[in-house]
Amino acid sequence: MATTETRTTSRVVGTSVPRKEDQKLVTGHGQFIDNINLPGQLWLSVVRSPYAHATIKRVELKAARELEGVVAAFSGAELAADWAGSLPCAWPVTEEIRMPSHFPLAFDKARHVGDGVAVVVADSREIAKDAAELVEVEYEPLESVTDVGRALDADAPLVHDDFDTNECYVWKLDAGEVEQAFADAQVTVKRNYRQQRLIPVAMEPRGALAHEMPGTDELTLWTSTQIPHIVRLTLSGVVGVPEARLRVIAPDVGGGFGSKLDVYAEEALCLALARRLKKPIKWIEERSEAFNATIHGRDVLQEIELAATAEGKITAVRVRLVSAMGAYLQLVTPGIPLLGAWVYGGCYDIPAYSFECTGVFTHTTPTDAYRGAGRPEATYAIERAVDALAIELEMDPVELRRLNFITEFPATIASGLTIDSGDYNASLDRALEHLDLDSVRAEQAERRARGDTKELGIGLSTYVEMCGLAPSGILGAIRYVAGGWDAATIRCLPSGTVQVLTGTSPHGQGHETAWSQIAADELGYGVDEIEVLHGDTTVSPLGMDTYGSRSLTVGGIALHQAAQKIVAKARTLAAHQLEVPEDDLDYEGGTFTAGDKSATMKELAFAAWSAHNIPPGFEPGLEATAVYDPPNFSWPGGAHAALVEVDTETGDVQLLRYIAVDDVGKVINPMIVDGQIHGGITQGISQALYEEAIYDEDGALLTSSLTNYLVPSAVELPSFELDRTETPSPTNPLGVKGVGETGAIASPAAVMNAVANALAPYGVTDIDMPATPERVWRALEEARR
Repeated sequence: MATTETRTTSRVVGTSVPRKEDQKLVTGHGQFIDNINLPGQLWLSVVRSPYAHATIKRVELKAARELEGVVAAFSGAELAADWAGSLPCAWPVTEEIRMPSHFPLAFDKARHVGDGVAVVVADSREIAKDAAELVEVEYEPLESVTDVGRALDADAPLVHDDFDTNECYVWKLDAGEVEQAFADAQVTVKRNYRQQRLIPVAMEPRGALAHEMPGTDELTLWTSTQIPHIVRLTLSGVVGVPEARLRVIAPDVGGGFGSKLDVYAEEALCLALARRLKKPIKWIEERSEAFNATIHGRDVLQEIELAATAEGKITAVRVRLVSAMGAYLQLVTPGIPLLGAWVYGGCYDIPAYSFECTGVFTHTTPTDAYRGAGRPEATYAIERAVDALAIELEMDPVELRRLNFITEFPATIASGLTIDSGDYNASLDRALEHLDLDSVRAEQAERRARGDTKELGIGLSTYVEMCGLAPSGILGAIRYVAGGWDAATIRCLPSGTVQVLTGTSPHGQGHETAWSQIAADELGYGVDEIEVLHGDTTVSPLGMDTYGSRSLTVGGIALHQAAQKIVAKARTLAAHQLEVPEDDLDYEGGTFTAGDKSATMKELAFAAWSAHNIPPGFEPGLEATAVYDPPNFSWPGGAHAALVEVDTETGDVQLLRYIAVDDVGKVINPMIVDGQIHGGITQGISQALYEEAIYDEDGALLTSSLTNYLVPSAVELPSFELDRTETPSPTNPLGVKGVGETGAIASPAAVMNAVANALAPYGVTDIDMPATPERVWRALEEARR
């Protein structure tokens, strides 16, 4: 009996098919936003505030307008009427949230360094930049607050005068008998951790190019974004353009890490000025500009408490966060710390749970999604706290973890969500096997016995993350505006090739390759016979885009379901042409057979197009669309281990080894998965050891360029040792889980646990990220005193 779910033997899924995307990139044929130019285009430059908080008294544009080559210049006040609405915040989190207006240019006050106050449009980029420097802005500087820990002080200056506080919202989640668990606990630990502010440094800065089609009022926006469909929807409301007359195209995008999961002022400015001036308008961000104008990540103060028995069984976890929103709410700013709200209990069976987050405004660049988004913060807090509990109990941190692991699945955790599958012991076993823990500990003890000034430190991080964003119903329940679904369309063309239209929008993940592999296995085509189209709201109008490790677990499943529809339709046509009942047909590798009769998918695609011999009621063509709404989050997990060497005389930390054992369910392309994990680990190590955005007391960003904001290269990193365990997800037919953020989620805790382990003999119990030589040295000196 035929079923709607057709299984085929895997031919390419699970193999490291070379990335189809790479040839054009390595030969210089990529089409990034800065490669795209239109006849008659003008260039836009933004005049930005040098003050973190200042009243805008006067904007004088005369000198800029008189410069040869300048076409127009506008202050924020002059463009105020162009906005049909504020820049969007799609996640208001609570009914009581304070949501300030946020227009593309400020016209009353500047609220962070880099806040746009005027624009200049000129014939060339160089002239626009020169003219922007001629704009005279009279400011009245005001006191600012940039420290998340000071934002709620009684004397802290207000970021928004409309509110009588810098508090944006308070969000709580409580489950189980938390107070009773702490009252009954034989052991408790309480720790405070700081998630420093981070600056996303995508290889390609942002850019936008807007063009209005003469005579039709149709607008096209090319933009370096992760979310073309969401940009289209939201900017139609900001600029006042019917959504049907706005096309958004994401060309090749050179990385995002969450920073391009946003709707920015410059995109709206390009659209508005293209309408005003009837010319294409282009803007390309400079790197120094990006440090103030593109969103930042993290900036959270964490307090975590664990209650436990004397044997080490954790009975409750209680978490309190204060999280910086920055000066405004960008697309999902308020929701970012809440993406970790359900998983501060980690991969442990903890019956009682309490979480509270207070979002606060500061005179800083707005925060928003940065790789991992809430989950690295949660994993860091619980994994550091578990190590602290192990010290308190004088217990092996490995055995403490094993004692508390969730072992039966599906598992409904205290915060209310259900983890579909996992095996945390298996991942930990594999990681320890690679590490050879006994021999490393023996070397550590030997060094300490001989008084070696270079201490070894061993750190673990066992993690679980919720990703794929969520089912649409859950998103609605937590006041997230958009849905969690995604879409795919498959067209089997009569010439023997396939077009795949996907609603996901890649920026380096390898969708074109992985999607081709899925379609090739389902339909029996070669990988190179499949073209994957994405990132254009006209070509692929249905989609929710790419972020939160959702593309494969949502968009990939939509593709699988569309392929199943194609196979079902082709089966009907094959039965008609071969003159056999549908139930008598076997399907394997793109060919239907019944005895000695057969028909290939390619033959059927041509027959469906020509429509010469089709059954009654059969619609010509082999094309199908599927929209998939996931029934659950995706739940990757695993165990990471770091081995560091700390020079106790200089404070220098060297990462000697890094081991990652991840469970991401079924793997479509191992090479792509390894690449994603490599990138995530690198960013997590960078948070642990290198990166920190620092403001001075006046709100100026001191780490304002790559000369003083440290990002590691391959030279600073060891060769990562990767391995996998596999527990397929039972909630989707491919058994896949997300992978894009796992490395960034697990690695900061592993590295910092290793640093703390190395410093333990000196009485250093904690150290803030990043563990720079100076910070480590000062901690050692303080402990020695």
